[in-house]
Amino acid sequence: MKTLRIQLNEIKHARKLRRLEHILTKRKGISEVSVSTSGFVQLKWDVDQTSQDEIIKSIQEVGYAIQKVKGTPEDVKTDDDHQMSSRLLFLGENTELYFAVISGIFWLLGLIVSFIPQIADRTATILFIVGALFGGFFTFITAGKDVLRGKFEIDFLMLFAAVGAALLEKWGEAALLLFLFSLGHALEHYAMNRARKSIAALSKLAPPVALLKHQGTLTEVPIEQLKIGDIIVVKPNSKIAADGVVIEGTSPVDQASITGESMPVDKRPCPDWQDKTIDALLPEYRVFAGTINGSGVLEIKVLKHAKDSTLSRLITLVKEAETQKSPTQHLTDKFEKYYVPLVLVLVILLMFAFLVLDETFQQSFYRAMSVLIAASPCALAISTPSAVLAGIARAARQGVLIKGGRPLEDLGGLKAIAFDKTGTLTQGRPMLTSVIPFGAVQKTHLLKTAVAVEGLSDHPLAAAIVDGGTKELNDVPIPKAINLKALTARGVQAEVEGTTVHIGNRRLFEEWTGEKVPQEIDEKMAALESRGQTAMIVGQDKRYLGIIAVMDVARKEARATLATLKDMGIKRMVMLTGDHQKVADAIADDLGITDPMGSLLPEDKVHAIEALKKQLGNVAMVGDGVNDAPAMAKSTVGIAMGAAGSDVALETADIALMADKLDNLPFVIGLSRKAKQIIQQNLAISLGMVAILVPLTIIGSIAIGPAVVGHEGSTLLVVLNALRLLKYEV
Repeated sequence: MKTLRIQLNEIKHARKLRRLEHILTKRKGISEVSVSTSGFVQLKWDVDQTSQDEIIKSIQEVGYAIQKVKGTPEDVKTDDDHQMSSRLLFLGENTELYFAVISGIFWLLGLIVSFIPQIADRTATILFIVGALFGGFFTFITAGKDVLRGKFEIDFLMLFAAVGAALLEKWGEAALLLFLFSLGHALEHYAMNRARKSIAALSKLAPPVALLKHQGTLTEVPIEQLKIGDIIVVKPNSKIAADGVVIEGTSPVDQASITGESMPVDKRPCPDWQDKTIDALLPEYRVFAGTINGSGVLEIKVLKHAKDSTLSRLITLVKEAETQKSPTQHLTDKFEKYYVPLVLVLVILLMFAFLVLDETFQQSFYRAMSVLIAASPCALAISTPSAVLAGIARAARQGVLIKGGRPLEDLGGLKAIAFDKTGTLTQGRPMLTSVIPFGAVQKTHLLKTAVAVEGLSDHPLAAAIVDGGTKELNDVPIPKAINLKALTARGVQAEVEGTTVHIGNRRLFEEWTGEKVPQEIDEKMAALESRGQTAMIVGQDKRYLGIIAVMDVARKEARATLATLKDMGIKRMVMLTGDHQKVADAIADDLGITDPMGSLLPEDKVHAIEALKKQLGNVAMVGDGVNDAPAMAKSTVGIAMGAAGSDVALETADIALMADKLDNLPFVIGLSRKAKQIIQQNLAISLGMVAILVPLTIIGSIAIGPAVVGHEGSTLLVVLNALRLLKYEV
């Protein structure tokens, strides 16, 4: 099976997209079709049963122009029919709205004239007819195309009802029907375009050209021509053209478009940039295409092609996410499958009501058309997709990728959240946390000695001691150490200014001195270890200098984020870690974790998630999306942090927090809850309107005009209600 991704042009109404999805699903050789409300089609097809050209032809036969096919370098050309559709919009993309307004003006004039006795009725009729022609212009074109393809959609039924009203000489109602129908659809198209443009704006973030540096000269080239390993120059206050590593210059970079971070991130040259991949880079060395450089000039080594950049991947995944239906949408689709045929049967029966009721055929026909309009499920069809589209668009602006309607809905119903410890709740790398001198030893001397020795080691803990110690010492000179020896399971030994220095555990010093470690040092080490720190003794010759300790410390925002989640009603917050239970307990006490679970292997994390789901129901797993992938797959919703620099995380997670921060977690949970609330409101509006209008039209209490007002009003209302998500804030 091959995957095909197609972007459509001229998307006006979501119901037409559902029709396209239905047609493609029935075509031989095509499976797993999904179509988003922004016109993004994703499908899988069998090369032995159909071809890409045949699929494209099928889409064009439905009446769609194709903007882009994934994997095709040039836009697919459209036929004359599609070019004609574009030419009809001679007043711009809002031509249909202008026609609807003109239709309304003529209908209103006709209504006013009809109340003036001095003016002949024929004048009012002419005004109504002109209004109907403007209101029905696009409806007639769409209905005509549908009929030629053997389809009878809502446009045809509305046009049929208007013609029926005209034949009964109810010209005012015919004009009102077409005016309101065209106005409702034009406004729906205009409103949905706002959500689509929020996503389309992502593709405009990257600059079209880059300044390529080659043999000392700068040349402006299209970003598509950049190769991995090229050096580009980014001037102050301009957009960065490619994902890469900073090799020269320092500057703050605004990464809000990718990660959602509100503050610029300071970038500086990577000391060993020659052999680094983007996944291995620290945030201060890594830059992304589409972000904005600050006041300095940066030289960047390109690490990804333009088509593979984080921004390009984000755009593709957002579009794919729109095609993934939510549980509520699956439910409404199933409901419509049985509801629409029942409505048509009811309408046919009502057309022959004159056989059993004391009324004319014209009256029965008029009632049947009113019921048909009242019962049309347009608002129901658009109620969920519009909310999902707006929710995904809002999240993308915040630096959060939600991969479809299912995680968007599921996240709002969480009972518990499980966090991986390392790199999620903590920084993911050890830091110097404690420096405790012994006796009369000065803290500066203890630090200088430790930094000198550990500077020769390539161990991660040594790097933490050197980095933290150097910052604390500031400009204090550090002595030179020589002859470093690694002492297995004990520590290290080196020579500093003619003395022998040891750094390590209790066993090392007991073997070296032949005596037990002093009780004071032992007790202080035990206290540090109980708080999850890795403590080491520093000794010079036969003298104890003191204790240094390192730890993978909690993120600055972790405590506040977990407190916010607790306030939002998530009572169970679980930490899963391979570290010792004592370490897990210490971090849990510090952060407010309710269930710390330590000493876990990767498979134990999977079992823990399964147990939580059985006990609580919906459970999310938050991690880096790489070594946590099995546990994420078992959770209700998998959430990856720092996904901007990881292709694996982007692929494996249901939700990706592009920034390497927890701050956005309360935002995305709140957005999910709001989306779920709006979807429920939309369902109540759409089904409630049908429940009110259908009985009233059956008994003849309301005519076609009010039925159209209710029908189009509810459709527009659910779309506008969904668009409130674009303004969502925590």
